[in-house]
Amino acid sequence: MDITINKQDEKTLVTLNGRIDTSCASQFQQDIAPLMEGDRPDIDIDCSGMTYTSSQGLRIFLMLQKSVIARKGKLVMRNMNPLVKEVFDITGFSNIITIL
Repeated sequence: MDITINKQDEKTLVTLNGRIDTSCASQFQQDIAPLMEGDRPDIDIDCSGMTYTSSQGLRIFLMLQKSVIARKGKLVMRNMNPLVKEVFDITGFSNIITIL
């Protein structure tokens, strides 16, 4: 999993590439931990390069969403691979997180 985080105006832009699975979930959580606090609650995630997410990845996205809501921000995930989108749909996460 590769993650790129850039700050642009009042929004944080995140680009994900690869798989979020057991082998990298803890590193992914460490990488996005700074996004769960601070004064930039609006987060835009480009998922075009994300090929898979495990339940651990879903849990991390849920933690991020809760953090964003608590700070009155907005989390948007974009360009999701159809197979990954299906996982979000089946688990109900597409009802919790805005996916464009």
